[in-house]
Amino acid sequence: MSKINSCGPIATDKKAGVQPGNFRDKPDCSASDSIGPDVVETGDFAPARTSHLVPIGNFFFKYRNNISPLVFCALALIARPLIIAGNRRLDMYLDIIGILIALAGQLLRICVIGFAYIKRGGKQKKVYAATLVQEGFFAHCRNPLYLGNVLMLIGLIVIHNGVLMYAVCLPFFLLLYWSITVAEENYLREKFGQVYNGYTKRVPRFLISFKGLGRTLEGMQYDWKKVIRKEYGTTFTLVTTVMVLLVWERITADGFKATSHYLNLMLILWTPVVFAYLTAFVAKKTGILGRG
Repeated sequence: MSKINSCGPIATDKKAGVQPGNFRDKPDCSASDSIGPDVVETGDFAPARTSHLVPIGNFFFKYRNNISPLVFCALALIARPLIIAGNRRLDMYLDIIGILIALAGQLLRICVIGFAYIKRGGKQKKVYAATLVQEGFFAHCRNPLYLGNVLMLIGLIVIHNGVLMYAVCLPFFLLLYWSITVAEENYLREKFGQVYNGYTKRVPRFLISFKGLGRTLEGMQYDWKKVIRKEYGTTFTLVTTVMVLLVWERITADGFKATSHYLNLMLILWTPVVFAYLTAFVAKKTGILGRG
């Protein structure tokens, strides 16, 4: 269940596995592996100093599109959804809370991408940044897309409500996103030097600083076509996963035969979701939603 944006070539960090590629112009900024003595940062603003996580982050960055769904689906199947005290009404409220948390994460991603977008796919499956994006939400949070991903994950785990999901799945994905963030920060600091150091000093890593957010966004134009172009797949996956988890919860509690009517209802509700996905897919491929 989500995909850094130069001022020139940098030395390849073989240990970390970061290879940013070749550029004609030399960097204007100094490259360093650590924050200089003139930069003092604390709390969520502080740089990640756990360099041993860099190779782990690079590994997860390269294989996350394969590892993430595999781990989540495996644990969701192994872990039995828990209905607290057998209370269906309480479980329904918990499902609603989970859905709202997941939707909050998706809404955050939609808001972020509409104003400024960071290509998170890297280059040749390695951490890569063409420019240092500091506009839109990225002026108030360095990793708003990852924050959205984590919120969606937490929402899905709450819907499932299995013990293993809390004990294994959540810690695993927190490690995954934390280590990827450390690897990206290592790359960006090395490439952009004091420019990036200054950025980390002003902007929190994960928490959103809402101070001045309205003034930041008021001069920017929201690109809804870009949102659909970039986010239709993630939205489809989220909605589909929520529906599957709700059905799986019923099946494990009541059996497949007793859940057949509920399953049919979900299939009916899923039909317009599939139609919307295919429409967005065709619109993207034909260029109706623009390019990029």
